[in-house]
Amino acid sequence: MNLNLVSATVGQGPHLVLLHGWGLNSGVWQGIIKDLAAHFTITTIDLPGFGLNHAEMPDRYSLENVAQGVSTLMPKNASLLGWSLGGLVAQQIALSFPQKVKQLILLATSPCFIAKGEWPGIKIQILDSFKNQLLDNPGATVSRFLAIQAMGSPSAKHDIKLIKQQVDVHPPASPVALSAGLELLVTSDLRAKLIDLSMPCQLLLGRLDSLVPIKLKHDIQQLNPSIQVTVFEHSSHAPFISQQGCFVDFLMSNK
Repeated sequence: MNLNLVSATVGQGPHLVLLHGWGLNSGVWQGIIKDLAAHFTITTIDLPGFGLNHAEMPDRYSLENVAQGVSTLMPKNASLLGWSLGGLVAQQIALSFPQKVKQLILLATSPCFIAKGEWPGIKIQILDSFKNQLLDNPGATVSRFLAIQAMGSPSAKHDIKLIKQQVDVHPPASPVALSAGLELLVTSDLRAKLIDLSMPCQLLLGRLDSLVPIKLKHDIQQLNPSIQVTVFEHSSHAPFISQQGCFVDFLMSNK
């Protein structure tokens, strides 16, 4: 697999790698990078088919192939923070390449995004509808997904507007990557492997999140009791936007 992915690095201090969510790109981190660059060496990596890497796609868009491609750009001894789909990729990197990850920070993400039995998650019909809508209008589909991410946040309109402004600094995602990324959200299930994580792990949840429900807090700790969970009380799916100050303070206290 020959992927010519690119990354961007700023700042000084301990290494922190940031992975974005579905439909977006590394521009979404602009707000917190300004506050963190004096304390961390921050590497942002666009997932294959997204943002600066919109033209780079693996032969098969599997979770394993995406994780392998992204891992090659990670510095040694780094804390790895993955948001939403990026958190799913981060989990796979931590499982496949544990020597690369000093600390795993999972933000509004899950080892299994789909609701299954008592497992909290997204109804599969919702993601299936997004897959169908992608064929007709990719841009409108991404915008609708953004609206769902912000749903419940006291600052929902502001959050959506800010995210759109930030991600527009980079090229839009490839339609193929958008479809493949949704397929990863539908089909990936790392629950049975979560106990194998060998590094410290933090799960950060928004209490108002409709995509990754707060109930996950208890279910995830049943899978792996060593995972520490922090809840952002006034956030939905993007705590780094709606509670930016609290989010930055958390990262600073977990260097």
